[in-house]
Amino acid sequence: MSYLHRTSLAARSLVRSVPSRNYAGAAAAATAPAMHTVSKPAGAPQTQLYINGEFINSQTNSWFELRNPATQEIVTYVPQATPQELSEAARVAQDAFKTWRKSSVLTRQRVMLDLQALIRTHTDDIAKSITLEQGKTLPDARGDVLRGLQVVEAACGIPTSLLGEKLAVARDMDTYTLREPLGVVAGIAPFNFPAMIPLWMFPLAIACGNTVLMKPSERDPGATMILAKLAEQAGVPKGVLNVVQGGVDTVNFLCDAPAVKAISFVGSDQAGKYIYRRGTSNGKRVQANLGAKNHGVIMPDANKNHTLNQLVGAAFGAAGQRCMALSTVVFVGKAKEWLPELVERSKSLVVSSGFDEKADLGPMITPQAKARAEELIQSGVDEGAKILLDGRGIKPKGFEAGNFIGPTILADVKTHMKCYKEEIFGPVLICLFADTLDEAIQIINKNPYGNGTAIFTNSGSVARKFQEDVDVGQIGINVPIPVPLPMFSFTGSRGSIEGDLNFYGKSGVQFYTSIKTVTSLWRSEDVESVQAAVNMPTMR
Repeated sequence: MSYLHRTSLAARSLVRSVPSRNYAGAAAAATAPAMHTVSKPAGAPQTQLYINGEFINSQTNSWFELRNPATQEIVTYVPQATPQELSEAARVAQDAFKTWRKSSVLTRQRVMLDLQALIRTHTDDIAKSITLEQGKTLPDARGDVLRGLQVVEAACGIPTSLLGEKLAVARDMDTYTLREPLGVVAGIAPFNFPAMIPLWMFPLAIACGNTVLMKPSERDPGATMILAKLAEQAGVPKGVLNVVQGGVDTVNFLCDAPAVKAISFVGSDQAGKYIYRRGTSNGKRVQANLGAKNHGVIMPDANKNHTLNQLVGAAFGAAGQRCMALSTVVFVGKAKEWLPELVERSKSLVVSSGFDEKADLGPMITPQAKARAEELIQSGVDEGAKILLDGRGIKPKGFEAGNFIGPTILADVKTHMKCYKEEIFGPVLICLFADTLDEAIQIINKNPYGNGTAIFTNSGSVARKFQEDVDVGQIGINVPIPVPLPMFSFTGSRGSIEGDLNFYGKSGVQFYTSIKTVTSLWRSEDVESVQAAVNMPTMR
């Protein structure tokens, strides 16, 4: 089928003999600039929609080109779903909710158990699709799948997660709570984690009893399409999971459609704030994870070898296209003397196609994203920063047309500079200097974002002070990318989130459910008594 885009013969076997039919009839979810639609040449490969348990060809005339970021070759054309197709997806999701909400929690647990097993079996198929469309290295793409899989595994504990509370509040009277699904919910995913972020969203939503309209990024929807087929094989009924393609028009539909009760979003500031404002104005519950500027504080007493290795990986892995990338480092005191060695270790990284076994980092997602990162690098130089390592202009052999930037390090950066204020979202590490830990904490707390931060030290007291004084939602101590495992929740804060409920874990269950409180009276004496009670009821 076309949506797998030649990822592998094994992946193709997932969708053989799938019935297909056609339906007649200011918000991009990524940091890179918005894409424009084009006409699709006759016979060109196309990504499908998944509606009511069927993979269908869109009847649209508007398509997004999806190019391999390492070669610029066309991989597929992604449709801007028509208004009729979007409305049909919402209708079938509404209809499916009527029965899915009444399914037993053990039925939904069984589906999650089967889904996690299928994802584990097909990890390589999903990873190859990610590398082809998004560009990250194959080992990194496998990690993308694994971190999403862990959320599905946690969702297998949904019977415990949905437990309510009960208390006997008076004689023969009980008050208890029930967690109930919301209805149709939407997920809007970014380009940088094509498997992990959709897996943050739709499995937990389905396990809670909701039905889902899932919109993957128009830049790399292949992983989500494979996951949809695996969900079908795991027993997700028709209409419970639907995948709708597109850009701004699809986002606007999800924000406005009365059937949609909640929206989960991960992506850029501009898109997230727009979706939060538009969604909540239409009475929807919205959780939106936005931009970041994650700082790493390096104390002079830190383990030098460990710290430098972690900095290199956290700054340049996935070509810096991670919302939790450690893109900013604050060297405290004599720690700045480690900069030359940091530069040398960064130089050794191999930049190439994600399918190259030797590659440490692949290309950026689009030529526009590459150009924006290069512009921000130059702005730093123009404003007085020192460029210690310049990755611009790199052209790996055999992939000269790709969107590549090599590891880049800017030093002597000041907080007023554009390269500090904006999220570069590329393989660029900016370095600041501080005389004391207090000064480093002050720098972090003045930054509007609160997604993540880290400190490297061998002092427990320093680590304790840092975690207490820094105003950031996720903190790593000698851990550069402190993304919590799914028994906890992703707790970015301040300017990095809109909404008050976080992703996955207990907070995720709360987002996808509402609480109903019941107070019941079953009088034991009513078994024998026939006397009516006419006085105002009181609690005893």
